[in-house]
Amino acid sequence: MSIFTGAGVALITPMYEDGSINYGEMERIVNDQIDNGTDAIIVCGTTGEASTMTHEEHIETIKMCVDMTKKRIPVIAGTGSNCTATAAYLSKEAQKAGANGLLVVSPYYNKATQNGLKKHFIEVAKNVDIPMILYNIQGRTGVNIQPKTIVDLVKEVDNIVGVKEASGDISQIALLLSLAEGDIDVYSGNDDQIVPIVALGGKGVISVLSHVAPRDTHDMVAKLMAGDVEGSRELQLKYIPLCKALFSEVNPIPVKAAMNMMGYQVGSLRMPLTEMEDANKEILRQAMINAGIKVTD
Repeated sequence: MSIFTGAGVALITPMYEDGSINYGEMERIVNDQIDNGTDAIIVCGTTGEASTMTHEEHIETIKMCVDMTKKRIPVIAGTGSNCTATAAYLSKEAQKAGANGLLVVSPYYNKATQNGLKKHFIEVAKNVDIPMILYNIQGRTGVNIQPKTIVDLVKEVDNIVGVKEASGDISQIALLLSLAEGDIDVYSGNDDQIVPIVALGGKGVISVLSHVAPRDTHDMVAKLMAGDVEGSRELQLKYIPLCKALFSEVNPIPVKAAMNMMGYQVGSLRMPLTEMEDANKEILRQAMINAGIKVTD
């Protein structure tokens, strides 16, 4: 059974000015997401700036998110690392904290072979009993998890159930779904490709757009799955300019700026990420207004 179907938000981590985590504002965002139809919370991923967290912060943030969500929707914890032992450790701690599933990115910087990737993911998976979603994002890791590698893992390891696909390569994703023969959960990792990936058989999206348009992101998936192709397509095309603006600088720089514009107090970013450039911020602001999103700042 899938961990979730629909739109999961790749949650930002709100911070105070001193860089510490603002759990009060995180709870506000989690509740607003659930109230507006979001189907899952993905905590401590790329968008959550997990790469700049200490292990203690990482585990505490997962625990806090589980507590905030109160079992209303699944919590999926990002626990990937370029060190296999670290990924295994974080995954075990996430399970102890009550996470419903894991999102494990391919090892970055090391640039493992396909065989190395398989050994890495198998080692992580055998340390937990909860389902695991692989995360394929070559632009950040330097390595592409090939479709056959993903399918082999899903078929060989009971608790490896799917993949967040952010390769941007629709042909590769189509091949993956063809090889898997229905035995895989594929989630779009790109908000501008939700409709094509779900149309090919995907389960939904792990989304940045959901922060600013949670109801419509949920509906984009739900409408397509209910057979309303036109309604789903209209939503996808409506948000293309905003999707582009949300990735005009490296994620999560723009989405944090967007949330602050909407009146949330999410603070700044941890270095080496920096504040959004003024020109790009203005383009983002206009894209939000054009999409009908209320901007208060």
